[in-house]
Amino acid sequence: MKYFFIGIAGAGMSAIAQYLKGKGHEISGSDRVFLKPEGNDTREKLQNLGIRCYAQGETVPDKTTDFVVVSTAIEDSVPEYKFAKDNNIKTIHRSDLLAEICGQNKTIAVSGTSGKSTTTAMIFTMLDKCGYSPSLISGAGLTELQEKGLIGNAYVGKSDFLVIETDESDGTIVKYHPEIGLILNIDKDHKEIKDLLPLFQTFADHTKNTLIVNTGNKYSKQFSKSPQHDFNQSLATDFAQTLSGISFKYKSTDIKLPIIGKHNMENALAAIVTGEALGLNIADIAKALAQYRGIYRRSTIIKSQNDITIIDDFAHNPAKIHAAISSCQIISKRVIAWFQPHGFAPTKLMKDELIEKLSQLLRPQDIIIFSKIYYAGGTADQTVTAEDFILPLTQNGKKAYYIPEREDIIPMLKKEITQSDIILLMGARDPSLSTFAEKVSKEIF
Repeated sequence: MKYFFIGIAGAGMSAIAQYLKGKGHEISGSDRVFLKPEGNDTREKLQNLGIRCYAQGETVPDKTTDFVVVSTAIEDSVPEYKFAKDNNIKTIHRSDLLAEICGQNKTIAVSGTSGKSTTTAMIFTMLDKCGYSPSLISGAGLTELQEKGLIGNAYVGKSDFLVIETDESDGTIVKYHPEIGLILNIDKDHKEIKDLLPLFQTFADHTKNTLIVNTGNKYSKQFSKSPQHDFNQSLATDFAQTLSGISFKYKSTDIKLPIIGKHNMENALAAIVTGEALGLNIADIAKALAQYRGIYRRSTIIKSQNDITIIDDFAHNPAKIHAAISSCQIISKRVIAWFQPHGFAPTKLMKDELIEKLSQLLRPQDIIIFSKIYYAGGTADQTVTAEDFILPLTQNGKKAYYIPEREDIIPMLKKEITQSDIILLMGARDPSLSTFAEKVSKEIF
């Protein structure tokens, strides 16, 4: 088959494109990010796999294309999309294509508003190290795969096991019918809780065999069907954390992973219970998880020197930001956190909850810095700004600052930084964030 992906550099789109290429299909695509220097790495890695890539507007799909693949983010005005419709080329939504792929495999689908990518990666690693040879379609790159020159969010294994993460933000979670489904948590992100619950109910109903639920989350616990497959933090004991990783006990077995954060213990428990549901023994699971290498921009330590550490993280909603900051607080006398919100609608939706969480979480010595909202293009109500967070937080006694241009935070960091500090850089969607983290590191050290 011949597929053309509009927005091929996106995490979800590039993963499916790589998977289909690995299955022998002819793949090409375009993306507006290829107009910018920071999009070149993704383009190069896709092209190295034999996928033809173009900047948005540079070309249109070949008329012999079987399907033009689009996502919710693609607007009717995009030239390639308009050409496909005008020339009666079939279009298919990313989620519908993924649903078809899932139907052809023994699919393990990970859902939840936080932790999906990490848990998906842990399950993939666990199955891979235990000899299952699974495939992967995820939203973030695994370090282990990136070191092979791949984007890292997709892999074609030899078996019919497939591990995916599902998306509740655009409602497409309802389209999947996995063999095993996981619900990690339900928190406000792109949608209100009342809008999310029916979506997760449908996902639970569609899960064919085993539904694994985090009963420690007040909203996800209502979907529990088989208590023997559920999990929560009470299953773990003796949690400990250092800068090099976390450890805990599960059923008297020592579990160690080279990542930080109690939230990652919870993600690991989800992977462990999944392994047990497949018949793996805990000793093999523990050995496999110890080889987990992490994923792109999830509590990634950029550099640690002179008792100062810089961490890059994908955190972008209240729950994720809370988890990222609190994991740093365990091992640092002070956290200097920077956050670049993404999207005007998500920022408006989460503003009040994030202010509340930060007001409760930040210690007197901690600092939070906001820069202007990342705008990826398209139509959006831009009445909300990142500066709107500052006054409520300062009124609650927190050290909060608004520095619109992120480059301008570097002089402040140089002035403020002292030994035992952690600089935590947070944000999502913007493909230049990892490059920015490296720049901060070079300037600080």
